[in-house]
Amino acid sequence: MSKYVNRYAPTRAEIERRYANVRGAMQKAGLDYLVVSGSEYTGFEGAVRYLCGFHILHRYAYVIVPLDGDPVAVFPREATWVGDHSATFVETREFPPHCGEWMAGYLKARGAGRTGVYGLDYVMNVRDYAALRSAGIETVDFDTSFDYARACKSEEELVSVRHSMAINKAGVLAVLGAYRPGRTEAELMGVAENHFAAAGTARKTMDMICWGPNGSIKPQMVFPTGRRLEDTDAVLYGLEVAGEGGHWVEFSRVMAPRGIDAVTQEMFVAYQEFHELARIHMKAGATAAEVHRVCTRPFEERGYRPGHVSGHSIGMTMIEMPRIGEGHDFVLPENMVCSMHPHIMTEDRTHSLYFQETYRVGSDGGEPLSGVPIKIYHGGETSF
Repeated sequence: MSKYVNRYAPTRAEIERRYANVRGAMQKAGLDYLVVSGSEYTGFEGAVRYLCGFHILHRYAYVIVPLDGDPVAVFPREATWVGDHSATFVETREFPPHCGEWMAGYLKARGAGRTGVYGLDYVMNVRDYAALRSAGIETVDFDTSFDYARACKSEEELVSVRHSMAINKAGVLAVLGAYRPGRTEAELMGVAENHFAAAGTARKTMDMICWGPNGSIKPQMVFPTGRRLEDTDAVLYGLEVAGEGGHWVEFSRVMAPRGIDAVTQEMFVAYQEFHELARIHMKAGATAAEVHRVCTRPFEERGYRPGHVSGHSIGMTMIEMPRIGEGHDFVLPENMVCSMHPHIMTEDRTHSLYFQETYRVGSDGGEPLSGVPIKIYHGGETSF
């Protein structure tokens, strides 16, 4: 019987590169050990997969990284047969009934001092963190430092990133091509999800829509429902996926069969200016805050409200640090990958606009990985 081989699984050289970068960050922070957590929470399984190759199917998992010595992958015993553990490239694997208590015992037995924890902001199981604290383990929030250590993508990772983008683009195009007035929001999302599942994304999709009547878009991002689309609606299918290699990308475009209204048209012009500035200024050596400030000028000049920051680093975790926004002075390295999706709205919040595009930071500017122009689509298109 033939065995399936993931074409985007990391090579030994890539694995060693990842560990060298992470341990360099640990040493700089004065850590003895690092506990990296991952969860089934959509988009937040990636740190564990990055360091051990295991794709979480259900529940959660950990990787313990010593500054010196071999790492350990830790899985809850109740999930022994949940997920393909043979994909794990870390040799030592433990399946305790209580991961937190086991990790606390492991760390204490080795005299661990400062122990970094990745996952405190969103991911880590509360009972496991409580067990570490109860055991007197000195824990340090390592979320940002870990993300900075993996911000620069290798050429091997970029192959996986581009594969994910090809899947995402095909899903968006499938939605555009399948549009007919009277079809429901959920039916069209099903067209994209069918393509994603067939392309091997598994559960690594995060989908929502924004829509509004009469050529406008309301600010709220919502789940698609059984509401039937009208040809006077404007709608955006916000699609975020990760392919076989586990690297997330984000890509979307607005569809408005009868066109957009005057207010949305002015917002759209500002959005085009934003992305042109991103092409110019998202380059190695600039800081995340600098890119945010220069790219958002078209919105500020028109008095639009920001819904959130301009974007964020993205990789095997859907949302990584830094944010592309004020207060983030991280210097962008070449081959960092960022999702850029400013959510802008009018002062009275009756109109909004939102596009997703994923960029590679280049030596002389940003590369939009989709290669698709920022434009409005009308439905029924078979190509971009």
